[in-house]
Amino acid sequence: MKMKIVTQVGAALLFGSLLAAAGTIAESQKSWFKKYQKQVNAPDPAKMLLNDDKEPDLKEGFIDLFNGKDLSGWTAKGGKASFEVKNGSLIGTAVPNSPSTYLCTDKADFKDFVFTCELQWAEDLNSGVMFRAASRMKGEHEEVFGPQVEMEGLGKERGWSGGVYGQSCGGYFYPLWLKEHEAARGALKKEGWNRLTLEAKGKVVKTWVNGVPASHWVGDGTFTKGFFGLQIHKAKKGEVHFRNLRVKELN
Repeated sequence: MKMKIVTQVGAALLFGSLLAAAGTIAESQKSWFKKYQKQVNAPDPAKMLLNDDKEPDLKEGFIDLFNGKDLSGWTAKGGKASFEVKNGSLIGTAVPNSPSTYLCTDKADFKDFVFTCELQWAEDLNSGVMFRAASRMKGEHEEVFGPQVEMEGLGKERGWSGGVYGQSCGGYFYPLWLKEHEAARGALKKEGWNRLTLEAKGKVVKTWVNGVPASHWVGDGTFTKGFFGLQIHKAKKGEVHFRNLRVKELN
């Protein structure tokens, strides 16, 4: 009898695991799947894990990464987009003919953590937050690379804000293209501030947009620590505002 109960429990756990990994491409995402499925990092939809966790508690144990007054502790890398502080917000503005630019934390050894910030768009522009990132020289240009939580802006109807992109390292690690990602694809607000939350523990990375679960990416151990970087994508124009940039490092 005891063996039968254990077997049933084991089967239930396995079934739950299979359910968590089962995924099919949403009808609205088929064209995006066709476009991105051959990228180096593109996951098998049927093996993608789902984030069904509640957003972490953001009340205690956090430190501010941005002092609300100036750019102390941050350095721009990559392109020539401008960054300034106004009314307690950090504002990034695209500069025509500039590569993507990343405002990066000088501290470059963030490992396991919960990170959160808020973004809003004064002028539509693709953006995102690099994490466990690094940089390297590519000719005369400093290239930032590593995982990035995508915050794609307001104009694109793809709905992948909260997905995980491999910047300059093989494309999307975790695109939000499954039927099960419908709520996440609709989580971004077109007006006002949007809260992004990111949890990284070992190889496991999870994200939330305005409290809605989005990504559940399990890496291969390549990106274990690094800096945070706020992306201003290459474009003719665009302006993104950031505030409440906070992190809680985990033991």
